[in-house]
Amino acid sequence: RTVARLIDASGGEVKLDGRDVTHARGRDLLALRRRVQLVFQDPYASLNPRIPIGDAVGEVLHIHGLARSGRDSREQVTNLLGKVGLGADALDRYPHEFSGGQRQRIGIARALILNPEILVADEPVSALDVSVQAQVINLMRDLQQEFGLSYLFIAHDLSVVRHISDDVAIMYLGRIVETGPKKALFSQPLHPYTQGLLRSVPVP
Repeated sequence: RTVARLIDASGGEVKLDGRDVTHARGRDLLALRRRVQLVFQDPYASLNPRIPIGDAVGEVLHIHGLARSGRDSREQVTNLLGKVGLGADALDRYPHEFSGGQRQRIGIARALILNPEILVADEPVSALDVSVQAQVINLMRDLQQEFGLSYLFIAHDLSVVRHISDDVAIMYLGRIVETGPKKALFSQPLHPYTQGLLRSVPVP
């Protein structure tokens, strides 16, 4: 939330391409939010139950002046919903009519509608059943390739981290204690906390 500037940082800096965006305001903040979007952890709480899906996903197009008309907005939303595996009939339906996995797909579509460069995914599958988790993770990998996205993927499930990441940062007590390429970090962890974390993973 701090990276996407939904909340202010209490300390430190947020840098994007070497530029400090920690205190971006006004036009700079709007530009930042076009580049960085967030997928929330809870698909049940991240959608307004009173707003149809077409409006929920398309709202930001109007905020950023990216829709010429209501019809244009619906066309863009329909196209993007198709990319996450949902049909045009989803436009006029409400969140309670969808499963958890479908709601998270809607959340992903809403994040992608501005064509961002970076997607911050905050535990995006932790609230889903295991079988649905795999579907959403595979979808995110496909979308990453199609849209040329960078992910900041936050997770505590190391099997998910191993599946989707290229580089990994381990946090302990709010601080990053180790970073590295996925293969190196999983095979030769250096920090004692990382070593203990990997030892705690059940062997199948």
